[in-house]
Formats: sequence, structure tokens, C-alpha cells
Amino acid sequence: MFAQAFRSRDACFTVLARHNGLDHPRLGLAISRKIARSAVARNRLKRLIRESFRHAQARLAGIDLVVMGRPSVTSLANGELFSSLEQHWNRLVKRSAPKR
Repeated sequence: MFAQAFRSRDACFTVLARHNGLDHPRLGLAISRKIARSAVARNRLKRLIRESFRHAQARLAGIDLVVMGRPSVTSLANGELFSSLEQHWNRLVKRSAPKR
């Protein structure tokens, strides 16, 4: 499904995105035990990602997203993670805009 996806990557996350043909966005999470050893850390990351997605939902209409964690993500503060995700959402909105 994500063979033709566009990607946004930084030190914290890799985000894959693809048009879904719907009028609302959908979110998938891939935070593995390899990235965050404890369940507490994985759940913290998932909560932060969902909250950031909830704030950006209106801008992301019509896009399926899969957010994957990167190894350095567990050592960062919540503000840094929100900032990283906000940059991803902005990049993906620009890339998914129709070409003129």
C-alpha cells in the first residue's frame, strides 16, 4: 500500500504518507520495542503522536500516515517531539498539495 508513499524523515521519526481518497486523515503507528524498550516509553510516544495528529487533522485531510520511531526518540522531551511532528505535518501537507 505504501509503495508510492512520500516520506518525511528526521532524527526522531520517519513518516510515510499517501493519499487515501477520503475526506479525513488516518494515522498508523509503528513504535517497536527495539526503539522504546519499556511499555511506558512506547505508550508515551504513541500518546504524543496521537495528540499532535489530533491538532493537525484539519490540515491533513485525505492522507494516510504511518509514523515510525527512530532510535533517538525516547531521550527527547515532549516539546521537542511535538516540534518534530509539527515539521513533518507541514512538510507532508506541502508535498501532498495538488500540482499546478
